Amino acid sequence: MAHRGGPPAHSQAARAAYTIAMQSGLQMTEDLETRRRRASYRAHHRGTKEMDVLVGRYADARLAGYSDDEMGRFERFLTVPDPALQQWIFSGEGFAGIEFEDLVNDIRAFHGLEPKAS
Repeated sequence: MAHRGGPPAHSQAARAAYTIAMQSGLQMTEDLETRRRRASYRAHHRGTKEMDVLVGRYADARLAGYSDDEMGRFERFLTVPDPALQQWIFSGEGFAGIEFEDLVNDIRAFHGLEPKAS
């Protein structure tokens, strides 16, 4: 729904959430279990069915064991757009040297794909 004089409110909120999530050293005030539930929901509702399945199933298997720092990184990972995630996960390319390199390799290995980066 368009608003007078500017973009929709949800677009502004989404940009703000992305900006906040990408800040290093972000301290969350929510308890870890609430963050896990929210991350699980977001992992299962990516926007494309393929990413819903790949990231959602991975989250189901791994989030319960994540520490606070690991949760923060996974939450930042969830802000990456689907086209980039699809390239990283399906082709195994384009994520070398980034913060999520070992996470993408773990997702690839979880789904039986060869862990690599190029």
